[in-house]
Amino acid sequence: MAEQQVQPLHNEKHANTKIQNGINIEFMKTQHLVPVVAHEFARIANEFPMAFVKNNESGQFQAVALFGLEPGENLFIQDDKWTAAFAPMSMTRYPLGLVKHPEADQFGIVIDEASPLVSEETGNALFENGEETEYLKRRKEALVSFIEFSQVTEAFTKYLADKELLVAQTLTVEIKGEKKDINGIYLVDEKKLNSLSDEEFLDLRKRGYLAPIYSFLTSTHQVARLARLKAAQD
Repeated sequence: MAEQQVQPLHNEKHANTKIQNGINIEFMKTQHLVPVVAHEFARIANEFPMAFVKNNESGQFQAVALFGLEPGENLFIQDDKWTAAFAPMSMTRYPLGLVKHPEADQFGIVIDEASPLVSEETGNALFENGEETEYLKRRKEALVSFIEFSQVTEAFTKYLADKELLVAQTLTVEIKGEKKDINGIYLVDEKKLNSLSDEEFLDLRKRGYLAPIYSFLTSTHQVARLARLKAAQD
């Protein structure tokens, strides 16, 4: 796989640079999960199962969409094409990214020059006469939204963890008559959710957390879809 060449975006250096919309297929081929933000849970629930994974060092939880049943497996890439109807924001922002300036509370845009989506021949221009194009402005807004959404999702996840609403679970799927376990994931504890006091439940509603919780719970039905895809590919 090609190494990334991440450089700050500059109107002179990248005067003729164009970007095609798409995802980093080479990289994504081996990713069985990606981070997701609460704002897209409803759309993700129609396509992929979601789970929370725990960072053993920091103890923090992160919401992810599952694309495969084991590490290194992405069942939604076939013949070098993304086959799902939706791709999470953490994938679609590539080959652009935001980095925070160490001193100031500002963000700078970086671009992966090694990306197959980047060239001077095809795609959407980033600059015109030294000025940002409408396309780049839109992409920039999406990057900023992603950072904001990530912060909201972090607060949401921490709240669930603090209320002990996340529980370690093993998902079992059946592929061609054989049972397979997915370990190391956390789900929302539905029993605990249903036994919250009226006051706690109201607090969830006021924070706007009920919708993402229910989307998350619905998404686990998509595990069967992963099993079907795996059976078909095997």
